[in-house]
Amino acid sequence: MRSMNEGPRTKADITVHRPGELTAAQLGAWHRAMDESSEYANPFLAPEFAIGIGRHRRGARVAVLHERGEPVGFFPYERGTLGVGRAIGLGLSDCQALVHRPGFTWDAGELLHACGLSIFEFDHLVEEQRPFGAHVTGTFASPVIDVKPADGTYAEWLRGAYPGLGKTTLKKERRIGRDVGEVRFVFDERDPRMLRRLMRWKSAQYRRTGRMDRFSRPWIVDLVDHLFRLQEEHFTGVLSVLYAGDRPVAARFGPRSSTVLAAWFTAYDPELHYYSPGLLMHLRLTEGAARSGVTLLDLGRGDKEYKEWLKTRELRVGEGFAARPHPMAAAHRLWRRPVRGLRNTVLAHPRLREPADRLLRTVGTLRTNAASSRTPRG
Repeated sequence: MRSMNEGPRTKADITVHRPGELTAAQLGAWHRAMDESSEYANPFLAPEFAIGIGRHRRGARVAVLHERGEPVGFFPYERGTLGVGRAIGLGLSDCQALVHRPGFTWDAGELLHACGLSIFEFDHLVEEQRPFGAHVTGTFASPVIDVKPADGTYAEWLRGAYPGLGKTTLKKERRIGRDVGEVRFVFDERDPRMLRRLMRWKSAQYRRTGRMDRFSRPWIVDLVDHLFRLQEEHFTGVLSVLYAGDRPVAARFGPRSSTVLAAWFTAYDPELHYYSPGLLMHLRLTEGAARSGVTLLDLGRGDKEYKEWLKTRELRVGEGFAARPHPMAAAHRLWRRPVRGLRNTVLAHPRLREPADRLLRTVGTLRTNAASSRTPRG
């Protein structure tokens, strides 16, 4: 396969490829590197995610690092104009890293040079990435659930895993069972109509809260469709749905590796908010993950009340800008760093975050009402 080296040869043996052009041997080596280090077991670090992004992002690349002729490291990224780079799927990915075999060492400057990058932006970098350590501008909590094997009934599991939530949760499930229909949960739902339902719920949630609607972008819809259809040994797109009778109540979609499940997109029927469908969904999901062999459920970076209730511990992820001496690197950092800093300041302080959320919700309400007024009435 033709490599796509950008820039002169460096001391390290590094070749650069489009994600979809990686060989079976390279993909196998990438999967082995994920299996050999728990830090790299996250599905967002899998080649399948990089390949999915590469279907839509022309600048998607993977640098392959070699030792004695063998591929031992894999660095997925996106390259823009004038050497401005970013983690692959930045804004969608909840985990970023150079995935490598245990004991392998590498140099950040050599890597950027080989990739033709003046700067590399990241926001969910795993803590282990020491060569990038000097470029981290902040670290943040990323809550996770250490999933234990589930035995017995769901109620027995729930009382054992979350005794503080068990009684209230089971009461809400009995109530929705009486009012709407008997509660049932499908961990791996293959009906694409339910995926579309989830996207509609999530889009409505984005609009209500004043956030950017990711599913208004066709390429993100296509990416999620593509990952949903993947059922590979090392990577699977998992759609989970909570039903009350035949009525979908809540749904969640995210990628799964051999051992780690990412909680990516979660939404619920707003008409049933009284029953706390989001919490019911996450508890059912955790129990279902335990029965399917998952050992870690990644809730993703962010400060949410339900994450505080459910997490067993926190990982640390970093954000920042790895750069070489270059005018474009300085300009990009000056432009992007204040924006990230302001956002992080707001998110870190409840007195700032709560008014910001109220403002966004007000904007969302105005947008929704404006859209409704433009809709023709039959």
